Amino acid sequence: MTLLAISFCTFLATLAGGLFAMREGGRRHLILGLSAGAVIGVAFFDLIPESLELAGHAYDAGQITQITAAGFLLYMMLDRAVPRQQGRGGFAAASLVAHSFLDGFSIGLAFKVSVAVGLIVAVAVIVHDMFDGINTVSVVLANKGGDRAAWRWLVLDAVAPIAGAASTVALRIENGTLGLCLAIFGGFFLYIGASELMPASARGAAPLATAGMTVLGAALLYLAVALTRL
Repeated sequence: MTLLAISFCTFLATLAGGLFAMREGGRRHLILGLSAGAVIGVAFFDLIPESLELAGHAYDAGQITQITAAGFLLYMMLDRAVPRQQGRGGFAAASLVAHSFLDGFSIGLAFKVSVAVGLIVAVAVIVHDMFDGINTVSVVLANKGGDRAAWRWLVLDAVAPIAGAASTVALRIENGTLGLCLAIFGGFFLYIGASELMPASARGAAPLATAGMTVLGAALLYLAVALTRL
């Protein structure tokens, strides 16, 4: 019951972030800047450290960072192979949806350890799921997708953590394998932030302001992750 309630909170947080991004169209470049920092922050402060912790017993740090680099390059190749406009935004959004599924998956696994550990992980996921909603809407709109497409991807992103948490009831996966998945997603997110969102935010009329929002987005993600690890 607790897991279901927390999964629903991730759903609401994702929707809230996405709706905020859709309503603030006049400040879209600032939101894109914030999203860029949040996406890069998720990679550096959440996904890559978690991958090192989960897979560190089987792989050294150099191997895991090489897998992250492979994820970055793989995403680049796939991104270049997809036609511009909405197709690219949809591919980026699909990656964010897959990450949200892993968010829910991580909550489910954490509750298998203990309720305390589960709650700590859940707080971190709920906080950055709001950014996930912003990021999902932002990458679709940045690639010329319309509000309707952004809304569809937002709903999928909001449902994904619930599906991820539910999957842990029966599914089993080794920590090493999950760690490698997170390393690959870390590379994906670095590419999305650096090559999709940051350039889109820089096209605005206030590049220094959008750069500041990027720093703010990364800082907020750092604080969210750091607070859950105290």
